[in-house]
Amino acid sequence: MPTRTLGSLTTSALGVGAMVLSPGMYGEIDDERGEAALRAAVDAGATLVDTSDGYGTDGHNERLVGRALAAVRDDVVIATKFGFRVPDGEPAHRFGVSMEFGELAVNNDPRLVRGYAEQSLRELGTDRIDLYYPHFPDPEVPVEDTVGAVAELVEAGLVRHLGLSNVDADQVRRAHAVHPVSAVQTQWAMWHRPDEDLVAACDEIGAGLVAWSPLGSGFLTGAVAGIGEGDFRQNLERFSHLQENNDRYAPVRAIAEDLGISPAQLALAWLLAQHPHVVPIPGSRAPSHVVENLDAARVVLDESTLARIDEALASAGFRGTADVFGDR
Repeated sequence: MPTRTLGSLTTSALGVGAMVLSPGMYGEIDDERGEAALRAAVDAGATLVDTSDGYGTDGHNERLVGRALAAVRDDVVIATKFGFRVPDGEPAHRFGVSMEFGELAVNNDPRLVRGYAEQSLRELGTDRIDLYYPHFPDPEVPVEDTVGAVAELVEAGLVRHLGLSNVDADQVRRAHAVHPVSAVQTQWAMWHRPDEDLVAACDEIGAGLVAWSPLGSGFLTGAVAGIGEGDFRQNLERFSHLQENNDRYAPVRAIAEDLGISPAQLALAWLLAQHPHVVPIPGSRAPSHVVENLDAARVVLDESTLARIDEALASAGFRGTADVFGDR
């Protein structure tokens, strides 16, 4: 597996997102299947595994990741995020998102950060978090204050690297002035590109980019024909126009067919070609799909193919927003 750098942290060029391995995200799943998918990812060369205290119920996803990776703990980078498991009695700070339910809530008050980290360490069954992110910016807490609390965890040896997630360029620059930022996690895929100023800010400070939902919540695999009950994607606008968007995506699928690779591999190889320090974290439940995705790290697209892809994407005109923040 080729490697890439996120600040001073080296990981596999493609990581794995564990969110889909908890029930309630893409429908039901049992822990045996989830752990098998994670073991397949590590066996295929992935060294970055991404989770969060907010995935699943009461820390389910972190516990799953911890069990699956226990035997290879020293060989992998575990990234997790905080802010969603607001303690009882503490206020939840709400902000709007472009999803059916309309808003999310976090609390990134610095006095809570050590408790979040200690809780995640227990769930993961480990003594350190390799990459630690506030999951979303808190609308009521300056990012500098939250980052200062994480910096104390780095000094204490509980956290190795600071990350930021779902932030804008100004927040990146302000946070980095308090403590070096290794990685910025942002939504990036063929059907949604990050703000150019955000990417420029990461380049300025030497931070890498971790691309969440690099397969468009599964859409870019070309295999999603419908969404069942209990599937989180029912909240995403583009999936309410699924058949129309599948038709608009057909020219891109045709390029993958011409190259003899899967649409998912094309989407991931395209993303890797967009920036030398972007690390996509696709998630999948089937070990065979996990391995297929990770094989995209070895696919090299020439300039003419990249131009053909970009032309097809520019003409696609996908219906509905894919941006979690809307017009932020």
